[in-house]
Amino acid sequence: MSTTNDPKEAFGRLYDIFVRLRSPEGCPWDREQTPVSIRGNLIEEAYECVEAINDGDIDHIKEEIGDVILVATMMAVIYEESGAFTTTEALDTISDKLVRRHPHVFADAEADTPDAVLRQWNDIKENVEGRRRKDSVLDAVSKALPPLERCYKLQKAAAKVGFDWPDQTGPWDKLEEELRESREACQAIEAKAASGDDDSAERAMLEDEIGDLFFSLVNVARKHRVDPAIAMQRAAEKFASRFRHVERRMAEAGEAMEQGKLEMMDRYWDEAKESAKRD
Repeated sequence: MSTTNDPKEAFGRLYDIFVRLRSPEGCPWDREQTPVSIRGNLIEEAYECVEAINDGDIDHIKEEIGDVILVATMMAVIYEESGAFTTTEALDTISDKLVRRHPHVFADAEADTPDAVLRQWNDIKENVEGRRRKDSVLDAVSKALPPLERCYKLQKAAAKVGFDWPDQTGPWDKLEEELRESREACQAIEAKAASGDDDSAERAMLEDEIGDLFFSLVNVARKHRVDPAIAMQRAAEKFASRFRHVERRMAEAGEAMEQGKLEMMDRYWDEAKESAKRD
């Protein structure tokens, strides 16, 4: 185990480890990886890092930040092997960009507020770096983002140029409207099913309405300064914790998890909710 307090030395050690793992004398699994094969790992590790931050467990956060750096370093080493670019070039590129886009820190420019910093940042991208002006403010939002995050960022981008509800009432009213339309779409499917007719058009409409419902809910979260992806992650963890409690209590009672036991499972679910309130 290394005992260095020098981050440069620590990163060099990590880099050397990966070079060794990718060598003929290294690890068969590591040698066969490509940036494509491990790109999903980068996303997964990023989400696990966010989860650790939400939990506030410092040891876990330290580990997960290390895992994010691990995957990024592995990708850099693989590209270096192919001759595409070196790890040094990748690090120098981001360092140069940070210095260039922070002239209020590294030069004599002035930017006293976060908004001023963002305006300066975008001006440098366009007028100094020669980045093509976007046809739309929405072009800056990657299409590769998961749908929930993309909806959130699209709304934020539109809001920055004034396309936004004036207060928090509008998004709530819109959510209620979309909920009503989604229920109406469901009723249309039920009517088709009762008549035995093809319901493909109605199902397409329901998909569209539920999409609008999700989008509206993201707007409600945004107007209340809640990140919807983090909120959904918390909800997923809460559900998983309560469901595991139900499974455990059903097993202790010698009962099978099945629809006929829903009333019993609901009691254990409520038991898990009350337990969480006391913790």
